[in-house]
Amino acid sequence: MKNPGLFCLLLVCIGFQSCKKNENPKVVSVEKPIKVQCYRALYEKDTIDFKMNTLKDGTITGDMVMKVFNMPKKLGEIAGEFRGDTLFASYTFIEGTNKKITYKNPMAFLKRDGELILGNGKIETSMGASYFVKGVPIDFERVKYKFAAIDCVGE
Repeated sequence: MKNPGLFCLLLVCIGFQSCKKNENPKVVSVEKPIKVQCYRALYEKDTIDFKMNTLKDGTITGDMVMKVFNMPKKLGEIAGEFRGDTLFASYTFIEGTNKKITYKNPMAFLKRDGELILGNGKIETSMGASYFVKGVPIDFERVKYKFAAIDCVGE
């Protein structure tokens, strides 16, 4: 070889690459919730089930199934946090049997008198991300869905 520096660099890169192969794969641990609550909202022929997990750091995760009359079932996950008495969350879901397309919508729930009230707010989308418009209040009075606490099934 004409350039011994290039040869040495190649050997060093191969050495680093072989060291990487001996690393143990990282195990992702799923944090166990400190509190699990289940809720159901009924409105005319619509049903929404929400299982809410409260984690140690106050983060909220959970599962939501939306069965809206004459619409495909929406099945997905909620992730968010409480700010005061309002849960601001993101709902990532699939519609019907189409598992190739995933949707993500913002949601806001007001916790009042043991209920969760799903608010209506103005949503904008920018660069593929949807969010509530700043400065425009979320309405928790004229709503369809009020979630009542229910017993969790399959715990």
